[in-house]
Amino acid sequence: MIVLGIETSCDECAVAVVRDGREILSNTIATQINEHEEFHGVVPELASRLHTELIYPVTAASVKKAGVTLQDIDAVSVTNRPGLSGSLLVGVNFAKGLAAALDRPFIGIDHIKAHLYAPHLESDIPYPYLGLLVSGGHTIICKVTEFDQVEVLGTTIDDAVGEAFDKVAKYYHFGYPGGAVIDKLAKSGDPKAFNFPSPRLKEMYRPYDVSYSGLKTAVINQLDKFWDKRYEKNSRNIAAAFQNRAVSILIKSVEKALIDTGLERIAVGGGVAANTLLRQALRELGAAKGAEVYVPSMELCTDNGAMIAGLGYQYLKRGEHSDYSLSVSARVSAFKSLTWTKVRKSQ
Repeated sequence: MIVLGIETSCDECAVAVVRDGREILSNTIATQINEHEEFHGVVPELASRLHTELIYPVTAASVKKAGVTLQDIDAVSVTNRPGLSGSLLVGVNFAKGLAAALDRPFIGIDHIKAHLYAPHLESDIPYPYLGLLVSGGHTIICKVTEFDQVEVLGTTIDDAVGEAFDKVAKYYHFGYPGGAVIDKLAKSGDPKAFNFPSPRLKEMYRPYDVSYSGLKTAVINQLDKFWDKRYEKNSRNIAAAFQNRAVSILIKSVEKALIDTGLERIAVGGGVAANTLLRQALRELGAAKGAEVYVPSMELCTDNGAMIAGLGYQYLKRGEHSDYSLSVSARVSAFKSLTWTKVRKSQ
């Protein structure tokens, strides 16, 4: 089965063609970074307008690159939740029109579950495993027992990890997008220059929840308080120390969840999964705990159509599809679309 996947949940206009849920025939992405750079963030109205201009040429380019024709497409898969409403509508309406014109089934896909599926495009990953989704909008630690069965063990109680990266980068004028710029700056910085704090969550929160608001506040508003004056106060050292603490917060919760659940595999998805320090830390954690770690290649960490097509194939193979009443849900998040659960605390 050849599935065309469309992803327009934010500022990436992405279309991919995937065969049988794994074989990527094409994965075309039109980024809007240059258009949003002056605003240091995504402007929703601008994003949706650009999607309207880009969706057809990106689809045509992806189909051509795949070496197929539209008539060869067996189904259309599209992100319909969560994300920016205007951007999602462009993708969903285009997918409906394309599916109707081709007389093919189409299916709406949860963006969160698609990111968790991304590592499956490159590796055979047995279920169950510990899933980690890290992006600008989400930070989720979960148990994945099937492609559509996800139990949330912990999440952020405030800022997502990628959001914290973006806000720190914006405040210090590091550049845009914040995560990539900080990662690059940190390579030549010293993480010991600032001893930023880790959050101490109250008993009301689950043992795998994380928090980034306090770290963000410390970096932006209390820099001198945590500065080791033996080191230079410069952008490279700020980036290195912030990134080091942000990753350590995440790894601590992942390690606790790994121990408590007894799972032997970790799979990671989302834009922050491209962070080099996080990738290294996860591999080191896996080696120390005897767990396999699956991290997708860089092009599959960011928003892409391949993960939408791949996950869509799994639903379609099971005989499920959407009808033309499908709409978009901007605020459908892990809190509603996934299952919450509790696991005993680490000893």
